[in-house]
Amino acid sequence: MIASRFAGLCPRRAAIAISGALVFCFAANGQTQSLNETRSAAPSNRRIPPSPFDSPPFPSGDWQIGGTPIIGDPGNPPAYPLMEAIYAGPSGEAWKKSRIQIYGWENFSFNLSTSRDTSRSPNANFPMIYDLRPNRIEQNQFVLYLERVPDEAQTDRMDWGFRVSGVYGLDYRFMISRGLFSDQLLKHNNYRGFDMPMVYPDFYSPQVLQGMNVRIGRIISEPDIEAQLAPNNLMASHSLLYGFDNYTQTGIFTTTRINDQWTVQAGISNGTDVALWQDDPGNQPTGTVMIQWTAPNQKDSIYFGDNAFNNGEFGYNNLQQIVGTWTHKFNEKIYTATEAWFMYMNDAKSHPTEEVPFQSGSFPVRDGYASEWALLNYTMFRIAPAAFLTVRNEVMHDRVGSRTGYATYYSEHSVGITWWPHKIVTVRPEIRFDHSYDTPAFNNGTRQNQLTFSTDFIIHY
Repeated sequence: MIASRFAGLCPRRAAIAISGALVFCFAANGQTQSLNETRSAAPSNRRIPPSPFDSPPFPSGDWQIGGTPIIGDPGNPPAYPLMEAIYAGPSGEAWKKSRIQIYGWENFSFNLSTSRDTSRSPNANFPMIYDLRPNRIEQNQFVLYLERVPDEAQTDRMDWGFRVSGVYGLDYRFMISRGLFSDQLLKHNNYRGFDMPMVYPDFYSPQVLQGMNVRIGRIISEPDIEAQLAPNNLMASHSLLYGFDNYTQTGIFTTTRINDQWTVQAGISNGTDVALWQDDPGNQPTGTVMIQWTAPNQKDSIYFGDNAFNNGEFGYNNLQQIVGTWTHKFNEKIYTATEAWFMYMNDAKSHPTEEVPFQSGSFPVRDGYASEWALLNYTMFRIAPAAFLTVRNEVMHDRVGSRTGYATYYSEHSVGITWWPHKIVTVRPEIRFDHSYDTPAFNNGTRQNQLTFSTDFIIHY
């Protein structure tokens, strides 16, 4: 239905791909033509301003906000090949009316590094993650989603949605909650495994101010420019900032749109990265409060708050996190996003204990108060209709080594390209340089510098 609105815009013998606010024409000769200049004339059911970014090629068309659909958007994700085949089948119209979709992707990566595996540890790239092991091809994540996105543009009725996700591959290691599928990692150290990082229903009420969404279940933690799921990221590799903060939470999370500029999120969970039934000091009532402000001219967004707060007792991953992101759009081709966080745990132990035999991250080098901070910037340059270049710079201070195992400052600098050669294919090559200042932290603690070239390949189905 949506594609038909743009059918006259593409030349003959061209396929139409629509995602977010951008239309691509994939011609028979393989050339890609951007029709972004027509989007202002295209009809839209949104009751909020148009998407500030083109997606694709950018991962998201809207300002950063986690833990919710975009309130004010009708929530119509593009149909990838599996759903196109289902829609063409005998029950296609029923599937369309249900708004339920099945889709996913496969993500492989390859890296060349100055670090080398040893018999003591194959994870010589660490604390760079996700690709811990140097000079190899990895199967990072095979992902399957079953979801329904509620229509949160309309204001005359309540609506509902849900997502059930499954992930298999190396990247499960960075999603695990203690007590939920965690023996694969914590007891057996499997390099490939399975997790379900998102399992939740959504309930939307248009009667609360300009709309409220209530999400109940296991979610990806709300803050961060990045996410565990490959297509949601601006580069193939992850920043240090993202690699060592909160990953998932389980609880009740509300998002309320106050007006055109302000959105408030409040929630309660059982902690960070710990199952509801797991005996762990971090399994306790934990609050979340996040606030989003967007500028009237749609050039800036600030998203900040306290992602997790309780008594801060030393646990598997009981991180107290204060975090914020500022995103600025210079023009249609250039924008930048800057994120900072401060995290801590109280009375951390430098060794396993009966209550905390495992750590998400590392045991610190000394007992006591364990804190860390990080500052990260992404700047994106649109270089073609289906491609953009990203520059990433960051600094992190792991004060007592409670995240990486090394008490040191880090810096990281990367340049990468994201390219969509086809509407279901993404390729992201990059080059990256990491440095630890106070002690060797790379190549199994023998080098202070690490240079890597990597690329990943995502195919959507």
